[in-house]
Amino acid sequence: MNHVMKGPIMRRSLLVTSAVALLALSACGGDDTTAESGADGGELTAVTLTLNWVPYGEHAPFYYGVAEGIYEEEGIDLEIRPGSGSGTTVQQVAQSQTDFGWADTPPLLNGITEGMPIKSLGVFLQTGPASVEFFTDQGISEPSDLVGKVVAGTPGDAMYATFPAWLELNGVNPDDVEIVNVDPAGKVAALVEGRADAIMGFFHDQGPTIEDLSGKEVDALLFTDWGMNLLGTGLVAHQKTIDDDPELVEAFVRATARSWEAAADDPDGAAAAMEEGADETPPAEVLRAQLEQSIELLRLDEAGTPGVNTEEQWQETIDLLAEAGSLSEPADPGTYWESSFSEAG
Repeated sequence: MNHVMKGPIMRRSLLVTSAVALLALSACGGDDTTAESGADGGELTAVTLTLNWVPYGEHAPFYYGVAEGIYEEEGIDLEIRPGSGSGTTVQQVAQSQTDFGWADTPPLLNGITEGMPIKSLGVFLQTGPASVEFFTDQGISEPSDLVGKVVAGTPGDAMYATFPAWLELNGVNPDDVEIVNVDPAGKVAALVEGRADAIMGFFHDQGPTIEDLSGKEVDALLFTDWGMNLLGTGLVAHQKTIDDDPELVEAFVRATARSWEAAADDPDGAAAAMEEGADETPPAEVLRAQLEQSIELLRLDEAGTPGVNTEEQWQETIDLLAEAGSLSEPADPGTYWESSFSEAG
């Protein structure tokens, strides 16, 4: 099964300001900053959200929520900021440099283990996008086809840590697959330049980039399709924000869930809103493909509402990371996840 949508893609790390943002926050965390009045005459609270990466299709629901006035209806004047990796985003939340973060779950868990005063407010991409990506002409269709291949990965990330366990789960001796270590920015180049047969990455993000650079068709083996699912990206907040302003947190979670629901109902409109609201976006067809794949990862048929999780889902991710040796001192789900803002059922 080919999970990767085709098309060119360009991304640059630029400051992204929401279409309705009327005031800029220089540094947030702890200050009750209000913006101009909303449509109903009430004052809006200026809020910043830092993404996990520079804008791509997964982020379109946030721009759609701004464009459609969903955040404004919840009393929020939202500024959307690009990120430079989930690990950096969770650090920025912990240091009160941003009000909320959009980050992958494994870096969140590790940050909390290291003492960061942060928690998840709910994971939205409940099917993790972790995968092994490769050119289709490699003839790879199952994990055993990676035997004798060179796979590029980044030490320290969740995919790298769980890859050996994923291979073993599928009957492959990890010693039979050669791993080369590269930094995050070097993985795509390693594949395109032929220094690796495959890379560990997020299929819904990197696949189009690889195809644009190489002109070749790309496919992927998703970890979740082969027995290992890790919770993906979701909302992160500082514990002080949760404690001091639960009404704001509740409003932000509610607005974000509504924005994702609206984007799922109208992906073309959501993509158009991101094209209008972000300074730099992927080409239209790529952005739409990325968004559609992201919506599929919500598991709305099970969750019912975007961002609603269960303790069982969290425990599965905790156990997988602990067994892979990438999460020390694993704790119960409540240590990492504040469930009260988006209760299941």
